[in-house]
Amino acid sequence: MGDIFFSTLKIMYIPKTPKERITHRLKISRGHIGKTIRMIEEGAYCIDVIHQLQAVQKALKQAGNILMENHLKTCAATAIRKGRGAKAIAEIMAILNKS
Repeated sequence: MGDIFFSTLKIMYIPKTPKERITHRLKISRGHIGKTIRMIEEGAYCIDVIHQLQAVQKALKQAGNILMENHLKTCAATAIRKGRGAKAIAEIMAILNKS
């Protein structure tokens, strides 16, 4: 599990493992999505809603980047060592081309 640091201002959670980091980012996204929905329901100013949507996109992108990094370090590296590099690279390129 991640560490918890105490400060006079707030408690800060620092996730350590890729799974913890990805889950943390997705939970941040979930919070931003909830806020965005409330903003829409309450008729918030459009630009404020767009800022909130950008926060959702950023958190999701960060989760995807962490997942890709972990995949490259584990699954793809193993596939390359076992002679299945072409397939691993093709899978990665397919994902990158969708971005």
